[in-house]
Amino acid sequence: MDLKDKSILITGGTGSLGKALTKHILNYNSDIKRLVIFSRDEQKQFAMAQDFPADKFPQLRFFIGDVRDEARVKRALKGIDYVIHAAAMKHVPIAEYNPMECVKTNIMGAENIINACLETDVERVVALSTDKAAAPINLYGATKLASDKLFVAANNITGWNPIKFSVVRYGNVMGSNGSVIPFFLKKKKEGVLPITEPTMTRFNISLQGGVDMVMHALEHAWGGEIFVPKIPSYKIMDIAEAIGPECEKAVVGIRPGEKIHEEMITDSDSYYTYDLGKYYTILPSTHKWKLEDFIEKFNAKKVKPGFQYNSGQNEEWDSVENLRDLIKEHVDPTFEV
Repeated sequence: MDLKDKSILITGGTGSLGKALTKHILNYNSDIKRLVIFSRDEQKQFAMAQDFPADKFPQLRFFIGDVRDEARVKRALKGIDYVIHAAAMKHVPIAEYNPMECVKTNIMGAENIINACLETDVERVVALSTDKAAAPINLYGATKLASDKLFVAANNITGWNPIKFSVVRYGNVMGSNGSVIPFFLKKKKEGVLPITEPTMTRFNISLQGGVDMVMHALEHAWGGEIFVPKIPSYKIMDIAEAIGPECEKAVVGIRPGEKIHEEMITDSDSYYTYDLGKYYTILPSTHKWKLEDFIEKFNAKKVKPGFQYNSGQNEEWDSVENLRDLIKEHVDPTFEV
């Protein structure tokens, strides 16, 4: 995607994916006009600035702010062309214990982003979702489902404005902050890996895979799509075996709001879901463009009614050996069993 003379803002830009996006964008788009990191944690911004020094990356800006603050969001979006919305409160147990804080960030924050984008000159918005937004059973998933609905529906109120809003939804990002692999790597030193439920499965995507999805949506979205990647699953016992074969696997029980298997496309979604080859997309029930044109442009094929995309019923699986290779490649280059 050609980003020459474009200005991009990433909310939650100091997170794992935000930093990966920053590295990708700056490495492949030296002629970008500005890349703004918008987040509320000054310490994380300070640390990130050490990794991207101003003399080497003069296009990079750091902007302290919270998506809960609409006025600050609007100020940050002045002169911005593209927005990647990655800010969220995402830890399931913490959200269960502090529900309104999760609602304020994930739902009201999404609404603030939408309103501010509509009132400035932003051209494209890509919002990050989660597999937990499909048939949610925890508050985090419910707030992200609401956020997805807001971003999809925002395309209905753009009027004359050519702005396009879209969503990317994927599973656990390998090695991201708070995810199971860094947690197990740390616990390995203690000799015990806590297993919530031995039959548990999860989708698995690398940080680069997440970055590629966002860039794909930024370039190709027509407005209102929820993009879903075709990615493998892993079993929680396999990831434990991959990291600590000699460790005790202690079953500690499911945490509040946790699923045994994750979904990214429910059977109810199947009536609006199309196969694009590398990705699936859930299309909005109403849209400004012609469905026939979309199908022709992307060679889109409608999935069968009742189709589900579930981590426990996936056709592609990461083996123990494959997981070890992926950990070494994407998480910890020094990893050894």
